[in-house]
Amino acid sequence: MKKLACMAPRQLAYQQDVLPSLQPASAIIRIKRIGICGTDLHAFEGSQPYFTYPRVLGHELAGELVDIDKSSTFSIGDPVTIIPYFHCGHCIACRAGKTNCCESMQVCGVHIDGGMAEYLSVPAYSLRHGNGLSFDELALVEPLAIGAHGVRRAGIQPGEIVLVIGAGPIGLGVMEFAQIAGATVIAMDMNSNRLAFCQHQLHVPYTVNAKDGGVLEQLKAITNGDMPTVVIDATGNLAAIEQGFTYLAHGGRYVLVGLQKEAIRFSHPEFHKREATLMSSRNATTVDFDQVMACIQQGTIKPASYITHKVEFDHASIEFEKWLDPATGVIKALITLP
Repeated sequence: MKKLACMAPRQLAYQQDVLPSLQPASAIIRIKRIGICGTDLHAFEGSQPYFTYPRVLGHELAGELVDIDKSSTFSIGDPVTIIPYFHCGHCIACRAGKTNCCESMQVCGVHIDGGMAEYLSVPAYSLRHGNGLSFDELALVEPLAIGAHGVRRAGIQPGEIVLVIGAGPIGLGVMEFAQIAGATVIAMDMNSNRLAFCQHQLHVPYTVNAKDGGVLEQLKAITNGDMPTVVIDATGNLAAIEQGFTYLAHGGRYVLVGLQKEAIRFSHPEFHKREATLMSSRNATTVDFDQVMACIQQGTIKPASYITHKVEFDHASIEFEKWLDPATGVIKALITLP
């Protein structure tokens, strides 16, 4: 079978490998779609934390079940997606049901080789039924689940004003689920095209371009001086994360969905006087995947609208460099296999 490996920053290479063999408690899927996310692009450019080379990227996956060990709920040929955070099942986090932050987490395509290949072996427990969704839709379940989990972590209540910093695919998912939770959303980004997408496709009522200046004044005007009660960062950018502390209302919550590998600095007195809450949001859980799939089935979320670029697997290595350039207008790129 053919696979596409990231050998070093900005170096991709197609390789031939043997087909995976079925192992106990595992399944083999034939890959049909691979979504490209910020993690993949950061790994390609050399800025992804916890990353080593060479690595086969790809964790936003849709495919067809080829073989499975001991299952009564799946059949060969079923369309599937996976929860790509492979967990140990016995650490303190796993015992508490927080498999998304397992002490020994192995994220497919990050810590271990992922799905940029024609076939992939995965733990059987990671499979999720396609539930009638298209392969395109199934490939977008995982990034949307990241957003759903961040919103669940924030505990958003109806009527709250939520500022989402970053209008990439993860940020868009955060906005979608924040609105489903009953919040009024403010989208912030430095890309005017992405902000326009938020307004026209997601019906986000307020947008702020961070390049325009006067951000605090704009936020005060939108919130009648209160500031957002929830701020969610989906950029992973150090400057953006640190600036986000200044946008938070007294008594508010700040949720870091984006990941930054450097130390974060903020004013303790300013944070303390707000009695603010700071939390991280890592990966997603079965609950989040189920919510996303239900929302897609109901038409509440239309992930196909996110897809701006498609490329066949054999040509994917040429396109990666282009997707780093905001001028290409990429929101969600999808690699397709027959």
